[in-house]
Amino acid sequence: MKQAINRIWNPEMECMDIDVRREMQSQKLRETVKRVYDNVEMYRSRMIDAGITPDDIKTVDDLSKLPFTDKPDLRDQFPYGLFASPRKDIVRIQGSSGTTGMPIVSGYTQQDIDDWTEMVTRSVAAAGGSDEDIVQVTYGYGLFTGGLGLHQGASNVGAMVVPMSSGNTVRQINMMKGLGVTMIGCTPSYALHIGETIREMGLDIKDFKLKAGIFGAEPWSDNIRNRIEDLLQIDALDIYGLTEICGPGVSFECLEKVGMHVNEDFVIPEIIDPDTLQPLPYGELGELVFSTIGKQGMPMLRYRTHDLCRLHPEKCACGRTTVRMERIIGRTDDMLIIRGVNVFPSQVETVLTNIRGVSPHFLMVVDREGSTDRLEIQVEVTEEMMGDTISAMQVLQKEIGEKVKSTLGVAARIKLVDPKTIPRFEGKARRVTDNRIL
Repeated sequence: MKQAINRIWNPEMECMDIDVRREMQSQKLRETVKRVYDNVEMYRSRMIDAGITPDDIKTVDDLSKLPFTDKPDLRDQFPYGLFASPRKDIVRIQGSSGTTGMPIVSGYTQQDIDDWTEMVTRSVAAAGGSDEDIVQVTYGYGLFTGGLGLHQGASNVGAMVVPMSSGNTVRQINMMKGLGVTMIGCTPSYALHIGETIREMGLDIKDFKLKAGIFGAEPWSDNIRNRIEDLLQIDALDIYGLTEICGPGVSFECLEKVGMHVNEDFVIPEIIDPDTLQPLPYGELGELVFSTIGKQGMPMLRYRTHDLCRLHPEKCACGRTTVRMERIIGRTDDMLIIRGVNVFPSQVETVLTNIRGVSPHFLMVVDREGSTDRLEIQVEVTEEMMGDTISAMQVLQKEIGEKVKSTLGVAARIKLVDPKTIPRFEGKARRVTDNRIL
């Protein structure tokens, strides 16, 4: 594995004294609250209904007084209802594809673009990126923030950027090898697919110059990290973001790989109980909530991400003092309830990546027979296992079934399928098919 070197792009902000940072956050929060109160009807109405004014928000400790924002608010206010800047000052729109309904859009002033670029730049530097690197961006370009976001950050460190976008895996690999690409960015599931395809093409990863990858847009585990690092011989690092806040770069991993550093000079993170909506202390598992501070075009106050994770405040060995968030383990709105038990796809992934003879590709299919839920998990076996005996396959099937039941708390029918049977996706992996009428 080629050695990536941790770099801190902005030591003044990333390594700032915690108390000094908190004072800065409080000042920027006060300014943001006043901005949305003066310019966004929805926030003003909700604050009035809650009996508060901007004068009631003095420090970060007052954050819990503010109302929440959720994704339906963005749909209800589409297209410009949440903008806190005049449209003439909005220089870009980013958003979701709108494939499941009304699109989600966010407006950026030039200052917002510059701030977002700073956030992503820190993540590229943390992965070892510099002006000596060649970065291949395999996230999709367009309304989706992934492609342009990483492009901006890689350009800002001075790297040569290869804007491949998604698709055509063989061409991706040929460009990667031919240009001597040193860093890539894509979803972790697509990184796995690239690694597997390199092997299928009969290429030797030692002939590539890759040293690091920045992977996000979907939950993944340390077992998947290990698999990617083995296939591509790189440091595989996580990045987190969402269009509603800015895009990728809200938080990022350093080479210590002990959580993602939140860019706290631009966003304030909270963890809340998704049922009671009350704030939870550091270390507790709950729903991640963000408030932007300093964003001009479309600030967000207490935006509910529905992502489940934990926050940790301890200083990292890399030198950064920012709060770190653990990997996302699932989403409150992606959680399956099967026979009264909460089940997350990430739990199944953890089970499978610890079992020999299967790949990390799987599909959960949920049906209802009468009044009873039935869970089937389709699991790809490896090429090596395909040549094994029927009895060995039965033993493997039983092992998976037992470990799934022990981890999830519910029994599942395990169906072993041939290699390459489960669909691959260039964007976010789709792990669940729910056929129930709920």
